[in-house]
Amino acid sequence: MAARIVMIALVTTLTLITTKEFAQLGWIALLLVAALPAFVAPDHRIWAPFGRFAEVAVTGLAAGSVAVAAARTGTLDSGFGAEAVLPYLAVPLLTAALRRRPTEGAALLGVAAATMVVGGAFVGDPRPITQFGFLVACGQWLVLGTIITFATDTMRQLMQPAEPTPQPYAEATRLLTQLRSVARSLPGATLDPGGISEHLLEELRAVAPGHRAAVLSASGGGRLVVLAQTGADRVDWETTLDSDSAIADAWATQQPQTASRSQARSHRGGDASSLVVPLVAGVRTIGLVILEADVAQAYPSAVVNRVLEVTGPAALRLEAALLFDDVRSLATNEERQRLAREIHDGVAQELVMVGYGIDNAAATLPEGADETAEELRVLRGEVTRVITELRLSLFELRSEVDRNGGLAAAIAEYARTLGTSAGLRVHFTFDESTARLPAATEAELLRIAQEAITNARKHAGASNLWVTCTVDPPYAEIEVSDDGKGFADDRPDGRYGLTIMAERAERIRGRLKITPRHPSGTTVAVVLGSSARRDSVRDSVSAPEGE
Repeated sequence: MAARIVMIALVTTLTLITTKEFAQLGWIALLLVAALPAFVAPDHRIWAPFGRFAEVAVTGLAAGSVAVAAARTGTLDSGFGAEAVLPYLAVPLLTAALRRRPTEGAALLGVAAATMVVGGAFVGDPRPITQFGFLVACGQWLVLGTIITFATDTMRQLMQPAEPTPQPYAEATRLLTQLRSVARSLPGATLDPGGISEHLLEELRAVAPGHRAAVLSASGGGRLVVLAQTGADRVDWETTLDSDSAIADAWATQQPQTASRSQARSHRGGDASSLVVPLVAGVRTIGLVILEADVAQAYPSAVVNRVLEVTGPAALRLEAALLFDDVRSLATNEERQRLAREIHDGVAQELVMVGYGIDNAAATLPEGADETAEELRVLRGEVTRVITELRLSLFELRSEVDRNGGLAAAIAEYARTLGTSAGLRVHFTFDESTARLPAATEAELLRIAQEAITNARKHAGASNLWVTCTVDPPYAEIEVSDDGKGFADDRPDGRYGLTIMAERAERIRGRLKITPRHPSGTTVAVVLGSSARRDSVRDSVSAPEGE
């Protein structure tokens, strides 16, 4: 809009200087009328383009008239007087280019050329030099208009700054909002990786019966974790991706792999067939399905195709569950760390200052105030106890399962720290395989063990603590026993602790068991999966026909 005002003023001035005839200002008046849509309705779908075409037509017609007037007055006798109004062509052409309308720009150039031809009829001077000057002037501005029309958009794109990258927190908010909506619309079971994996194995049992099967997914450290497993016995699957195995080949190639040997390190030998199918979501491998039978050639191409029909849709469901699990774990860990920082910088520091105040008060007591001094000593001891409990709570909040150390190491570190603070003798029994449980499952088992150990330290009055940790994915069992006075079911905080442990166990499809220990004490155990041959397991596995 401002460019039009400036250009109209410029064209008016040049016209008066060139022609010295006020009559030529009639063309400027027509140009103002043609420019009205640009001022009144610059974004109108019809009137704005119509106004630009009118501007080009008036400019082309005015060029001839101004050229004749300039030749008549002797100001410019070569026909270059058209240069007084032709600069205005840049305005409508540039507007169309900036609005990304190259087709309209080309049409405007065509109208400009046609009206210049019509305007050339006004150039009545028979001298060739006058005609030549007019044609040169018009040609120059048509070439310039072409450059404006087809080069402006390219230059604008080159000069336009790149779109700003969305702020990480804004993008995270958008994604988490979508995740929350999806999570609310789905049943809880559909977001559990273990539950989805077990359902997948149940579906595969109907199309590819066998003796063993498992679903594995990626974990930290370049290893695989067992999400679900069926079979009469627990299996020590190959969980490394750098070994010479069908598991590694299927992961790398994203293609099903068959082998005439078992993919389990614990296999006893004999005939075996294995089928390893990658679970691919998009372009990423998120897991593997392993099917095995103790017969030769159990998985021909027809069986492989039936398996692929089942695993294809399941891959997307499993990826959604794993992503949801990761987000939940990250959010939980971040919140625990935040709470630890808040407690350390807030309540813990204030309690320390209270302790210092009690010490100062005790040091300034006059002689003979023995009763007051004793009360201060008792109070100081209580403050020290609370500070110790607070520090242990901070240690519990900050405790995590190291992906290189394992679950047993994390439980051992916590038990040693709390045992030392309470004067407990801690006895460890660990049996942990090289395979790992999913990170979210390990975190929940660690929290259950921490709660059981804390209860024994704070309330049982025990002298000994026995901690047993058996991990052989997907099976795991954590047992914490003490020789204290047993569990007092009338203690409110104890009931609350039991509720929390039960909820955590249920979240990972585990079983929480609390039993008295003979001759005294309590045993708290959480069991995940199955450790031995059970009827339910046998029922879920069928042997291949014709074995």
